[in-house]
Amino acid sequence: MSVTPDPGMAAPAESAALDAYSRVVTAVAAELTPHVAALQVTDAAGRSGAGSAVVFTGDGLLLTNAHVVGRTRRGRAVFADGTEADVDVVGADPLSDLAVVRARTGTPPAASLGDAGSLRVGQLVVAVGNPLGLAGSVTAGVVSGLGRSLPTRDGRTARVVEDVIQTDAALNPGNSGGALADASCRVVGINTAVAGWGLGLAVPVNDTTRRIIGALVRDGRVRRAYLGLVSTPAPLPGPLAERVGRPRGLRIVDVVPGSPADRSGLKAGDLVLEAGRAPVAEAQSLQRLLFAEAIGQSLPVTVYRRGAMVDVITVPTELTGQA
Repeated sequence: MSVTPDPGMAAPAESAALDAYSRVVTAVAAELTPHVAALQVTDAAGRSGAGSAVVFTGDGLLLTNAHVVGRTRRGRAVFADGTEADVDVVGADPLSDLAVVRARTGTPPAASLGDAGSLRVGQLVVAVGNPLGLAGSVTAGVVSGLGRSLPTRDGRTARVVEDVIQTDAALNPGNSGGALADASCRVVGINTAVAGWGLGLAVPVNDTTRRIIGALVRDGRVRRAYLGLVSTPAPLPGPLAERVGRPRGLRIVDVVPGSPADRSGLKAGDLVLEAGRAPVAEAQSLQRLLFAEAIGQSLPVTVYRRGAMVDVITVPTELTGQA
């Protein structure tokens, strides 16, 4: 015997699901919105720009995008409650698209920074920013993809920001520099770009970007070591994966002629298994090694090439605008 579903029976379940979703989004919005400011900047030539910024320390430091501040040194932050503060640019790093500014007067308390490494595709995220000049705007969506790449440039130096978060939470001009948060109200990314209709990108908050932020606060800039290779995550052949105890490595897709990688004998097609005697399975594994302390120091790299393990010694140089 067939039974015709009663439309009224489904309503409470749908309502409960909607309520649960709404409760998460409203809780994140209420917690995070006070910590996110609209950021207005004007450079020496009188050109103005706008974006968002997130308070991340108790002494008035805010995190934003490098492309929001550009080459300006000063700006103004306006919070959702109407509080305003003049800010000075502490440091900007175009190659990660991150910047730090400091408020001259008091700010709301710091937002909590999370770890993008714990994100999963399909997970709920909430974006808080100031799109199109509309302060305190909140949108929600899911993590649409992880491990995306974002091309960046500083003068003649080009780089790819790895492990970028892709989300379908609506992002518009002015959202850049705003917060991307998980359901626990932790900032897991800094919204950085609108890549297309229904597609947004955010720089992740992880071990590597925390080091970048620390360098900006401490030195006003980020010194990087340079190898001169382009790589992408790749699966390891079955027997090799069993031998090393992990399924993935980094495949070198290009080596810059005359670079440290080239001089050491690394070649396109090599599968990088270890760097600095530590396993390499993702771009961040290699990038976290290439900071100031690695410049001029020997860096052992183990690769798999034509069925054999090959050990090479690289000596990274300092990344400059001419590299």
